Amino acid sequence: MNTAEQALRRLELTVTRRLDGLLHGAHRGLLPGPGSESGDSRVYVPGEDDVRRMDWAVTARTTVPHVRDLIFDRELETWALADLSASMDFGTAEGDKRDLVVAAVGAIGFLTSRMGDRFGTLVLHDDAIHRMPARTGRPALYGLLHSLMAAPRGRVVPDPPSLAEGIEVLNATRRRRGLRVVVSDFLDAEPTLDLSVERPWERAMRRLVARHQVLAVEVIDPRELDLPDVGTVAFTDPESGQVREVHLSPKVRAAYAEAAALQREGTRAALRRAGVAHLVLRTDRDWVHDLAQFALRQRRMAHLAHRKAGP
Repeated sequence: MNTAEQALRRLELTVTRRLDGLLHGAHRGLLPGPGSESGDSRVYVPGEDDVRRMDWAVTARTTVPHVRDLIFDRELETWALADLSASMDFGTAEGDKRDLVVAAVGAIGFLTSRMGDRFGTLVLHDDAIHRMPARTGRPALYGLLHSLMAAPRGRVVPDPPSLAEGIEVLNATRRRRGLRVVVSDFLDAEPTLDLSVERPWERAMRRLVARHQVLAVEVIDPRELDLPDVGTVAFTDPESGQVREVHLSPKVRAAYAEAAALQREGTRAALRRAGVAHLVLRTDRDWVHDLAQFALRQRRMAHLAHRKAGP
């Protein structure tokens, strides 16, 4: 058995033994939410229900506003956008950010495939957006993950596709409702520290949310948040290949930490504005535990919202 096959089997065992154990019980998916088929009608709750689901026939017959609930699809199609651009080939903890991208895509794939859903992936890599068709079954998922693991390190290209372009392609892939997952570090080529400024990918994300359930998985390495006290260091921009020497004085390190915190807060604010579920995974943390805790919080929130909307 080769190294890649062993890594995939370890990943599957991690998901099935630990993640399924933490998420025991009946669950319809990583993000509990509405499906796409019409169900029963119920009384409209102002401020909570979407007026686009208004059941006008029942409303006219009863003279009381009603909405039609949606039921969960029996077979959904999940698509993930995996960012394997050059900036993901970085890591100072347990592994590179790209390793965490593959782990996150694998975990979501194993969870959805166990419920019979089809799973497909778009990959941002070098100068193209690669498409891996949605299929069911473990062999297909193994093949998809093996391709992600075997992808060569990102190289400097003159005009790489942006995250916004990847999200637009993800939105155009299938029109039927389902789960869409964007796994990236969300680092922009020209970052801004103004929290109110729209991010380059934000508009595309809002269009995606209008049709699908969306989960944004932000991948972080601790060295992107603060710099060590090691004197003069040569930094290389993985996207452009430019090298610059910087003396990491206390003033420089403090300014960098402040700017990094503002950049991450800007990402969080943009995802909140778009109405996207946001999960942060770090290379120096137990990603399985963080993913499980996120899923449990989503289920509790969905349960509380259902009870609040009930009679």
